[in-house]
Amino acid sequence: MTVVEEVKDRIDIAEVIGQSVQLKKSGKNFTGFCPFHANTRTPAFVVFPDTGTWRCFGACNEGGDVYKYVMKAEGWDFPQALQHLAERAGVELRPRTPAQEAQEEAQKGLRALLESAVTFYRHNLLHSEPVLEYLHDRGFSTETLESFGIGYAMESWDALQTFLLDKGHEREELLEAGLIVERENGGYYDRFRNRIMIPIRDARGHLAGFGARVFNPKDQPKFINSPQTVLFDKGRLLYGLDLARKAIRTEDQAVVVEGYLDVIALHQAGHGNAVSPMGTALTSHQLRTLKRYSRNIVLALDADAAGNQATLRGLNVAREALDRDPDPVFDARGLVRYEGRLNAEIRIVGLPDGKDPDEVVLDDPDAWSDLLQKATPVVEYVMDVLIDSSDLQDAKNKAAIARQVLPLIEDVLDPIERETYRQGLARRLKVDERAMMGWRPEKTVRSGQAAQEVPQVNQAATEGFCLGLLLRDPELTYWIDGQLHALELEGLSDQDFMSTDSQAIFKAVQTSLGQVDEEPTVRWKALLKGTTLDQAVAFASKAEEVDFDRPKVANAISADFLRLRMRRVEGLLEQLSFQQQAVQEVETDAQQIVTLAQQAQNLVTQKRRLDAALAGRK
Repeated sequence: MTVVEEVKDRIDIAEVIGQSVQLKKSGKNFTGFCPFHANTRTPAFVVFPDTGTWRCFGACNEGGDVYKYVMKAEGWDFPQALQHLAERAGVELRPRTPAQEAQEEAQKGLRALLESAVTFYRHNLLHSEPVLEYLHDRGFSTETLESFGIGYAMESWDALQTFLLDKGHEREELLEAGLIVERENGGYYDRFRNRIMIPIRDARGHLAGFGARVFNPKDQPKFINSPQTVLFDKGRLLYGLDLARKAIRTEDQAVVVEGYLDVIALHQAGHGNAVSPMGTALTSHQLRTLKRYSRNIVLALDADAAGNQATLRGLNVAREALDRDPDPVFDARGLVRYEGRLNAEIRIVGLPDGKDPDEVVLDDPDAWSDLLQKATPVVEYVMDVLIDSSDLQDAKNKAAIARQVLPLIEDVLDPIERETYRQGLARRLKVDERAMMGWRPEKTVRSGQAAQEVPQVNQAATEGFCLGLLLRDPELTYWIDGQLHALELEGLSDQDFMSTDSQAIFKAVQTSLGQVDEEPTVRWKALLKGTTLDQAVAFASKAEEVDFDRPKVANAISADFLRLRMRRVEGLLEQLSFQQQAVQEVETDAQQIVTLAQQAQNLVTQKRRLDAALAGRK
């Protein structure tokens, strides 16, 4: 038994969920109202102690084991959920190596040092009336400044340094944390002076560094960040995510704005799902981080970025750096590709001329919601920008627009979306769609695997065997998806695997396919850690025994993945049957009964297709 299984075996899932959801016993199961969406009419949330799982039969339509629940409820990743539940179950996780322990202790020391700096800057702000007055004039309340830990660095070369050294910290620590700078001719000075200080925390709320904005408008640069340190990596951090993650999950939408103060103003106005990059290009890692909380991402661009055709190049969606003021750069093609790789939906909204988000919400808090409602898909946004600013009477202008938009359309993953965009572009340009067909790139068809006889494996072993095949050859995912799509079923997903660690392994495979920097088999190993990595390596090792050159491999492998899906469908049918019975036993709205019946019919249809497909592969 792995440590993940041992923890799950010791945990009472109803007890864990019951701490945040009022559950009612119903036979051997429990029912309640789903904590992940608004619903006070029908208890559509069910906990199944026998299988250690839960499911929402309402708007969420999500479910999983105790790890999945804790991850969703707390906004944690799998290692965080494992650590929490292991402590609760009294299970000791693998001990850290001496080097790891030393590194973690050193990082704890640096975080404590940074927290001392926050205290110092906060004290300064409370005793700096002009700075406080400036922030209040910008609309920030005292409570908001306190909750975000906003402070002030005095106009001094050594005030912070003196304070921290007097508290017993070492100068080398200050240097390592990026709080002081070494002079070329010897000596040290405070990095931040006469600036409004904004603490930057990671998604778990751990302090990583600072963003600093000038107080005197004549000072330059306007913004500076902490330098790259063991804690501060601006390409991996998102400002405000520690406070925004639950709101992002609740609203199922993440809004990315450009500035730190924009984030603070939006949160103060009740829009708690806003975050900001570290003044750099929005990175793939940051987008993947947001995707953990919601697949719906809105980028709020300032008026210049929204209206200037020259911004439709490059990858940056925010400023390239906060220590200078370059033109914002926006690359729609990069974002469209991210959509496909991440299975996310990225929309764009342009801000009113001359206004930042903080100014919009200060004028009218409801105006921000109205603005987000107008957010459009990336391709549509680009078409609007280009077409609205062009003379379509000129054939050359039409051709130029087509040359910019068609490559974006070809990068759209979904074929129906792709055709819809192409038809829409043709209509808006008032040309025959056939004139654009030549822009379609030739598609490379993945060749099928050679047949091989693969020994049959029991249902319990099927999950590990299938994962092993995907780990050995991640691109096999595309072939399996094709098999499922041919049956009018959705592609392979983490929900086809029962345990959370298996789901984490599959997600690592998916992520490895969504990047081009490394070989997928190298990337998934870098993404997994601890017991999950050990399990993945074991699965992959067993798959090495499969000889793809022997006959019948395609049918055998396809059948195993279809059995995974069949297990998922049959499990959902069983759970749905319980929910239908529970709903019928109480007086409830007819719509809920109809919805459950429709879900059941859909699952029965899927099962029938799977039965037929498996019969043909025997």
